[in-house]
Amino acid sequence: MRIVSLLPSATEIVCALGLGDHLVARSHECDYPPEILDRPVITYSLIPPDLPSHEIDRMVSETLMTHATLYGLDLDLLQQLEPDLLITQALCSVCAVSYNSVQEAVARLRPSTRVLNLEPTTLQGVMETFQMVADAAGMPERGRALVAAFQQRLERVRRRTQHRPPVRVTFLEWIDPPFACGHWTPELVQLAGGIDGHGKPGRPSRRLDWNEVLAWQPEAIVIACCGFTVERTLQDLPVLEAMPGWHELPAVQRGAVFVADGNAYFSRPCPRLADALEWLEAQLESCRAPAKLA
Repeated sequence: MRIVSLLPSATEIVCALGLGDHLVARSHECDYPPEILDRPVITYSLIPPDLPSHEIDRMVSETLMTHATLYGLDLDLLQQLEPDLLITQALCSVCAVSYNSVQEAVARLRPSTRVLNLEPTTLQGVMETFQMVADAAGMPERGRALVAAFQQRLERVRRRTQHRPPVRVTFLEWIDPPFACGHWTPELVQLAGGIDGHGKPGRPSRRLDWNEVLAWQPEAIVIACCGFTVERTLQDLPVLEAMPGWHELPAVQRGAVFVADGNAYFSRPCPRLADALEWLEAQLESCRAPAKLA
């Protein structure tokens, strides 16, 4: 089995299933686990690196309005590798090579390559992708074991938090402009003992009107920018600090503003979402106000 992954999350799933040795190429964003870094890179970004966040947002919006792609695919390398399985997604044009581009490329391959499309929007959907990859690789029992281990970690957190008073959370997936969280992240917030005032489970992230944050008066603000490390996210934090009413928000006054590596955790629908959940539970517990006596 020769596997090409065009998604960081798929690469992590492949390796979590113990199939890392079958991975023959990866996307330019696949950076975990470290042992896959020697694999050939088969995609590239068409957006210049190191742009300010508002410029990235503008370029992404303009490119997608013209139905163009944000990424390129090395067709010559793909043909040379002759993969049995290529894993991609059609959920988000911002996250990977467009699905249409992949289909066009694979149609020219000889021998033929199976394309596996992963597009989870919920935690249940994420677990289903674990099994899908395992089944496609002919290792269904490994998929069942990975799903069971992931479910156990989620359930342990749920048991710990189910009777705690919920913390009002604003979870941001982008700063400039602000974006609310979406897809599986509102579920993670709920499992961790919070309630997000802006995102909807299973729905995409959305541009956020700052007045919504002011109205919600969050007790905790979590920032995990899609595709950004902590260090890169901190560069944009002054944009939030300049927002009207920022310093009066309960979360800011209590020092409950938490920055996570969105690139490594929340952005990727992979087994490390369990790590993200456990981290989030710890942050919300640290800022939870004592329950009022009746």
